[in-house]
Amino acid sequence: MTTTAGVDIGSTASKAVVMRDGRVLGAIIGPSSTNPAKTARGIFEQALEEGEVAKAEVQYIVGTGYGRAHVPFANENISEISCHGRGAFHYLPSVRTILDIGGQDTKAICVDEKGGLLDFAMNDKCAAGTGRFLEAIIRNMEISLDEMEKFHFQGGDPCIISSMCSVFAESEVINLVNEGVEISRIIKGLHISLAGRIATLAKRVGVIEDVAVTGGVAKNRGVIDAIEQKLGVKVKRFPEGVDPQLVGAVGAAILAADRFAAQSRK
Repeated sequence: MTTTAGVDIGSTASKAVVMRDGRVLGAIIGPSSTNPAKTARGIFEQALEEGEVAKAEVQYIVGTGYGRAHVPFANENISEISCHGRGAFHYLPSVRTILDIGGQDTKAICVDEKGGLLDFAMNDKCAAGTGRFLEAIIRNMEISLDEMEKFHFQGGDPCIISSMCSVFAESEVINLVNEGVEISRIIKGLHISLAGRIATLAKRVGVIEDVAVTGGVAKNRGVIDAIEQKLGVKVKRFPEGVDPQLVGAVGAAILAADRFAAQSRK
């Protein structure tokens, strides 16, 4: 039996997964902090506890994500691009394009029929196509992230959010709210605006079906619906019970198993 772990330190959320022979034993999602090393230790220990696994049983650990260099106990650090690609492929072997919508950046990733990385594109210059973009705006609207999905599927035509900059887009939304425009129309407009930026990024690498979306924003069916409209494809859903926010950590744990196996053969 091979027991490995993946620790994904993101800009807004951190995740840890402990796996044994391809099966998740323990998984934790928690907030990131200004001390990523402390965060990494905390969520890793929680994942061990949830999986009822002793630390000594873990044979290889991979750190990934925005703060991957600050996972001091990891055997190796691997880019979140590779980890999200591998994690998505683990659950959906037919996937070829993965859109990872993170808190601070968004990535379009293409993989081959074995899950190997072919190409990627990344938007890390502006928050307008990220989860942080949505979070910043809904604070002004006094609604929760969970409520966004509900509003998306209500009646009314979407508002046009034209600004390409997150700061100006936020001003547009505030003006719409002050004008008394229906919340559902504003939310649809926001989702379509975000999806447009993601679709532009995806087209840079070429959209090959099947397409999957990872990251916390993938839990919002309104965003998924908007992406499907913009790309003209159906987004492949992960199996029931699989949290798309954990896919990067799962990929890291699977790559850890690969590394341990290669090391053992030497």
